[in-house]
Amino acid sequence: MKPEEKARQDIDQLLTKAGWVIQDVDKINLGANLGVAVREYPTKSGFVDYALFVDRKAIGVIEAKSAGTTLSGVAEQTEKYIRNFPDNVLHFTLPVPFAYESTGVETFFRDERDPAHRSRRVFGFHKPETLLEWVKEEETLRERLQKLPPLITDGLRDCQIEAVNNLDRSFKEARPRALIQMATGSGKTFTAVTFVYRLIKFAKARRVLFLVDRRTLGRQTRGEFAQYFTPDDGRKFTELYNVQLLSSNVIDPVSKVCITTIQRLFSMLKGQEIDVDLDDLSLYDVTDD
Repeated sequence: MKPEEKARQDIDQLLTKAGWVIQDVDKINLGANLGVAVREYPTKSGFVDYALFVDRKAIGVIEAKSAGTTLSGVAEQTEKYIRNFPDNVLHFTLPVPFAYESTGVETFFRDERDPAHRSRRVFGFHKPETLLEWVKEEETLRERLQKLPPLITDGLRDCQIEAVNNLDRSFKEARPRALIQMATGSGKTFTAVTFVYRLIKFAKARRVLFLVDRRTLGRQTRGEFAQYFTPDDGRKFTELYNVQLLSSNVIDPVSKVCITTIQRLFSMLKGQEIDVDLDDLSLYDVTDD
């Protein structure tokens, strides 16, 4: 099997797991499923490896490459396809908003509607329902992060104010990773809860994952959320939003914050059950020196 064929076989499996129906362009039936991925679909810039349709409308494309290809160099090719979709094809927006580059082993994704859009690694392809939900939003998450209101500083220490304001700026500059370093006893968890509240209320984050080293810290963190009075509303965080401390591998769909140990998250990503005793151990206790 050629590397390109192997890549497409792996991509087909990932698409199927995500709930897409895969079709050849000469046997296209967009009514067969909410999400349909059509192979070798013609655009004004040539044939794209996969065109993605949700609810019969074009919503994205996938450019497939053999394993080992540097995907960051493929974005320009994908860009041509999404900007040159046939005019007579039903679509949500033009350019088509969602773009993937994938080898079946590694997958990059970007939303063309984002300010200063850029690709990020993902585990696999999103479900059709997820893309449909996103495309119906008036603004993307990264757009909403550009418009966070000024921080209400009442009751906050100087170091907490500095941390949250710097984190605001980091997200506004589309920096997806940030590190807050604070001394012991300076209110790190309170600072984190403050920004989680801003993410959920003002950036409309769907759900926030809060990782801890062991379950004892998870219980303490849940307590911090329960005691947090929102500065603009006056009610407690948990009166407004559900906070879940995971004790199984099932996420409650109504939870806005999911607190879990790193060990449990790893088991969930691997599709395995975790030994419950591991939840109460620090990673320093379960890894070799």
